[in-house]
Amino acid sequence: MNPQLSADNTNKIGGRRVLVRPLFLMLGLVLAATVIFAWAAPARSSTIPTISISSVVTDQTVTVQASNFPANQNFVVTMGPMGTQGVNGTVVATTNSGVGGSFSATYNIPDGLKGLEQIAVRLQTSHAYPYYAYNWFWNNTTGGTGGTGGVPANPAVPTFSIVSVEAGKNVTIETKDFPPNQTFTVTMGPMGTQGVNGTVVGTLNSGVGGVMRATFNIPAHLQSAYQIAIRAQTAHAAPYVAYNWFYNNTTSGGGGTGTGGQPVPPTGPVYAGTPTFTVCGVVRDTTATIRTKDFPPNQVFTVTMGPFGTQGVGGYQVGTLNSGTGGELAVTFNIPPQLAGSGRIAIRMQTGQAAPFYAYNWFYNTTATVC
Repeated sequence: MNPQLSADNTNKIGGRRVLVRPLFLMLGLVLAATVIFAWAAPARSSTIPTISISSVVTDQTVTVQASNFPANQNFVVTMGPMGTQGVNGTVVATTNSGVGGSFSATYNIPDGLKGLEQIAVRLQTSHAYPYYAYNWFWNNTTGGTGGTGGVPANPAVPTFSIVSVEAGKNVTIETKDFPPNQTFTVTMGPMGTQGVNGTVVGTLNSGVGGVMRATFNIPAHLQSAYQIAIRAQTAHAAPYVAYNWFYNNTTSGGGGTGTGGQPVPPTGPVYAGTPTFTVCGVVRDTTATIRTKDFPPNQVFTVTMGPFGTQGVGGYQVGTLNSGTGGELAVTFNIPPQLAGSGRIAIRMQTGQAAPFYAYNWFYNTTATVC
């Protein structure tokens, strides 16, 4: 044993040596560190900073009103899409809070956010545990001392009605409650789609908003459709949207009320039948002759044949039939070589509308005449 260590650093208690000086030294270091860190802790504001929206100039500026801000702090101001709270947004400015409390500041809307309907704005210091405040605003021109507070300046819902239709050519619409200074993309599609993912037929700039009329051409693949959906929508993440549909027959509404999805009463007899047909004759592996009944007038039917049991759905196209004046028609179609040798064959006739006219039947592939 080292006699110096024993004499200086240990006491004998009941035959045991107890460390004394190292223990006191460690306790002293801990207390000193506590005092140092307590002295270094910054003073924090006892209030929570907030911002409200005072006014907006569309795609240009937003003015915010700060409240309960701590004094002498630098806040980085960012903007981003709605829902982000401005986190990791585009830096638009730095604001020093000065004496703190309340103040007003105006910030430019960055190019990358122009055209958005709603924008988030955030003020935050660079501390590890920062002061911050955030809000959002409608990107339309507003004013007032109280701010919009997340309330849109124009809560009206844009709609449009159908004014007139020139069958297979164009449709004229009249808008109502459209927001100002917005660009709408106009699309058309099959009935039931509301124009979603339809064919782009033009754009509409709403100008001062409200009521306006515009005419759009019907795209080629919809020119023979019975009913057509039409949609007007902006490009925002949360867009303005309006949609309607129309009968593809020549009409004139006037007065802005449009057809409203209602068909124009026909000048001739109303078709109310169910189209059917009978297979009257067959030449094996060569032709089939059919006779129609109660076919609607002025419709183009695509004729297909397929294996028995398919009702001709997805079959081989063997021709088309224009129903003319409708009613009874007799026509002969070639049996496709892919079905030669079949015992029974399905045959189908169907128009191209989203809600089509159709009829189907089947026949034995045996030479015979039955009607």
